[in-house]
Amino acid sequence: MARTVRFHELGGPEVLRLEDLDPGEPGAGEVRIRVDAIGLNRAEALFRSGRYIEQPARLPSGLGNEAAGVIETIGTGVTGLEAGQAVSVVPSFSHNDYGVYAERAVVPASAILPREDGVDAVTGAAVWMPYLTAYGAMVEVGGMRAGDVAVVTAASSSVGLAAIQTADRVGAVPVAVTRTRAKRQRLLEAGAAEVIVSDEEDVTERLRELTGGRGVEFAFDAVAGPGVVDLARAMAADGTVFLWGAQSGLPTPYPGFDLGMPALNMRTYTMLEITRDPGRMRRATAFIASGLRTGSLTPVVDRLFPLEEIAEAHRHMESGTQFGKIVVTVGH
Repeated sequence: MARTVRFHELGGPEVLRLEDLDPGEPGAGEVRIRVDAIGLNRAEALFRSGRYIEQPARLPSGLGNEAAGVIETIGTGVTGLEAGQAVSVVPSFSHNDYGVYAERAVVPASAILPREDGVDAVTGAAVWMPYLTAYGAMVEVGGMRAGDVAVVTAASSSVGLAAIQTADRVGAVPVAVTRTRAKRQRLLEAGAAEVIVSDEEDVTERLRELTGGRGVEFAFDAVAGPGVVDLARAMAADGTVFLWGAQSGLPTPYPGFDLGMPALNMRTYTMLEITRDPGRMRRATAFIASGLRTGSLTPVVDRLFPLEEIAEAHRHMESGTQFGKIVVTVGH
């Protein structure tokens, strides 16, 4: 038996229960891992509360698709992996099908990446969702190059911080946007070239000032809603606004017509564009792994919670006060 987090009804963090369940044996194309650390993602709070865009939860439901641990058992047809191997689980499957909020979990072998020497479980659980999201949009899809200016909203999130480091690594200029001054200095220390405090400054005006009126080549926006108009006004000709989240919860307009039909690109983006494409995934994995080896990519961990405090970890995630990734550790 293994302690496993499930919820039997939709709601707040209080619906999460820790139950003793048999993790089962892996089937064809699956592996079972001993889970040592779990990376929390905002999508899990949306799934738990019934606000997840892509699909509703089938109750009772497990949760979680990013973790690190050690392979215990391998199912039939799995090659290139072995029992005892330290691995990370990459988010590439539905919470309705698998869940890693547990002491032990069966997951698809296709979601497994070997953990290199020196990458501990906490790092292995904190790295993949943020950096696959950031690299995928900015470099693989967007084609960001040295000298480009990239504005990053929700910059103190794990994805926002990964986007700042990714831009720095390719020689682009990351400009962080944060609501209050409280996180400004930490964002500068994390690699932001400039920080705009949106509660105090005009975002459009500051971006145009920082670029000498040229505008920014890329906007990586996790907030969406009416604020996309301010970003659109600050875009360079043929610039692209990537929408990878909708934290505002408000309708998101397309501002191109109201702004006089500029050469504006605006698209949604999810990490699955990378994980479901073998070629893109191979390049992304190489970029991130080399960044970890050289230290140019370093996941920022906000706080650790034990598995027994999973509800409190979700409350902290929903508070919006974190700086970086929240990781849950599993004692054995």
